[in-house]
Amino acid sequence: MRWLVGWSSTATGADPTEEARTLVPVGAQLLWGDPDPLWAVGDWRPDEVRVVQADAQTRLAVFGVCGATDDQLRVGLFAARGGALRHLTAWPGSYTAVVQVGRRVTVTGDLAGARPVFHTPWAGGTAYATAALPLADLIEAGLDVGHLAALLACPDAPEALGAGTPYEGVRRVPPGHALVLRGGSSDITSYEPTASLAVAAPQLPPEQAVDGVRDALIEAVRARLAGVRHAPDPDGLGGLDPGPVPGMGPAERRAARGAPAPGVGADLSGGSASATLALLAAGLPGVPGTVNGRGERLLAVTFNDRATHGGQPYREAELERARSMAANPRLHHVVVAAGEEALPYADLESGPLTDEPGPSLITAGRHRRRLLAGSADHFVGAGARQVLDAHPARLADLLMDRRRRHLLRPVTALAKADGPLSQSALVPFTVYRAARKLARTPYGVGIAETATRLRERQFSDEVAGGGAVDASLAALSWCRPGPAARWLTGEALAEVSVRLTAAADRAPAVGRPGERRARAALARHAADHRIFEQAAEVRNQRLHAPFLDNQVVLACRALPDTLRVQPGARAAVLRAVLSGAGVRDLPPGWGATSHLTHAAAVRAGLRTSIGDVVGLFDTPLLADAGLVEARVVRKALRAAAEGAPLPLDGLAELVSTELWLRRLLARRGTCWTGTAAPRRRAVAGGVAPRTSL
Repeated sequence: MRWLVGWSSTATGADPTEEARTLVPVGAQLLWGDPDPLWAVGDWRPDEVRVVQADAQTRLAVFGVCGATDDQLRVGLFAARGGALRHLTAWPGSYTAVVQVGRRVTVTGDLAGARPVFHTPWAGGTAYATAALPLADLIEAGLDVGHLAALLACPDAPEALGAGTPYEGVRRVPPGHALVLRGGSSDITSYEPTASLAVAAPQLPPEQAVDGVRDALIEAVRARLAGVRHAPDPDGLGGLDPGPVPGMGPAERRAARGAPAPGVGADLSGGSASATLALLAAGLPGVPGTVNGRGERLLAVTFNDRATHGGQPYREAELERARSMAANPRLHHVVVAAGEEALPYADLESGPLTDEPGPSLITAGRHRRRLLAGSADHFVGAGARQVLDAHPARLADLLMDRRRRHLLRPVTALAKADGPLSQSALVPFTVYRAARKLARTPYGVGIAETATRLRERQFSDEVAGGGAVDASLAALSWCRPGPAARWLTGEALAEVSVRLTAAADRAPAVGRPGERRARAALARHAADHRIFEQAAEVRNQRLHAPFLDNQVVLACRALPDTLRVQPGARAAVLRAVLSGAGVRDLPPGWGATSHLTHAAAVRAGLRTSIGDVVGLFDTPLLADAGLVEARVVRKALRAAAEGAPLPLDGLAELVSTELWLRRLLARRGTCWTGTAAPRRRAVAGGVAPRTSL
């Protein structure tokens, strides 16, 4: 886990307090010192931390992968000195920028939320970090049970989550915003361009918008390929193989030691997102797999789950597409096969403590097997669906723009999506009516309706196993309960409804429903991806998700709604991206979706590990916090393992949150050292039983 941390002390005097002077993060690298120090903590690579300086009081630090040259960084520093922050966020790559101009410190987050910034009042000033747990350690924060309730009840609703974190007093900077500190005081400002809320922004022609996505993706991939090649050496053997092992080749021995391969690699699942990144990385000029000038092939990794997908037609088709694309002479294909030992919910007891809870905690071991076979720099297709696909609520946006004819193809495709039995003449009318209702519902009214549904436990349209039509109808709203809400106690739901009611009473001027819901879904996915990186982390490996880069997110937002809502739009856009990059020979069926894969694996894993999973809820910490009733959750887990149509994602969120709480409370120590270091761990006092929220 890597993070940066610093603080801005009060403006009264140049010297920080005694408490601040004696505190140092464990394992930290000091970038600049008092009165407003900044540290890089963790296993940062030398090329991942760059600092440029104009004078003793004007400097810029960039953490992560940034495609800007040193000259461009200096230009960005001078622009930020004058108050222009967008220059700091427009470079290719995924990074966090920190600017110090005198006593003013500015920390920029990203548009998606994959690189968040957290802050908290401390020692008369403000401390900030790119991880919440170190700040919780710093102030010895308690657990914010209300935030956990909101995270389970409405995970993709900014109105319920607000700017909070699971730790009391630790706040999150919203995506697309920057934290500005002046002499200890904090301010949050947006660096996104403002747009009219009354009418839609002018939309680019489809061809021009797709060209923009292509250019942004190519620049994002090129920024990674232009970096220094890394050869992991976890055993201190100077890169030498320790020797032959019967039945194991070099790659198997390396994976057994827990080290990725040198160079650059990518997922190659057979889907369109990972395949696009793999083919772009392999086809761009350069040497993606090279180490010291040897080798030019990119390592492409395909995961084959024999426990649930063996012999399944849709999975066989995916594997065949992956093999066909791997025939590219610049790709070296590796298939990682696994059985029941790699199912979700397997081996829940082992795993690192992540910054926050996330559903990836139950699948981290599964993904880690795939990533161990990957490279030191590994591309993943995370975020492609959220930035390219049209959220169903965008149908309401089209109605608000009086573009009714563009609804014909998407609603017709929905009528056919669930098979012949669902092909009814009523489906297009039902979807159209729901979209029209959303377009005519004010923001405050829509949020208040969700608050009422939580209080009255109305979850009728969230039934698991529903088809595409049911899912789209449920998503045609300003806000909706999450899949885990049905298992929360009435007190927990009441507190979340109070949060929503307060947001509805404020009723600020906001964007259109489709655009707002799409941004919220992207922020939730980016936050989950960040937790996934921590939970499945392989030492000496970096995961790269170019679809979550600022440049790519901005380019995808420029895609017209009329293009997004068309069936197969994501595959068509990515096909055009590859075609523009010179890749035109794609296998038959490329771009087909396969949602069945994940659901089948989760249900099989729950059935296999039901004893251990139910055991977590014999004396659950979630029940001690008043969020669930243990008996109800145990009954639901057993029913889902037997095949009952229950929301598997909701159960996964409950299990992962309980697992995270146990790991958090079992933790000892702190992120800080020094004579004034906090003596207690975060979440001081544990989770105490409560009679009310």
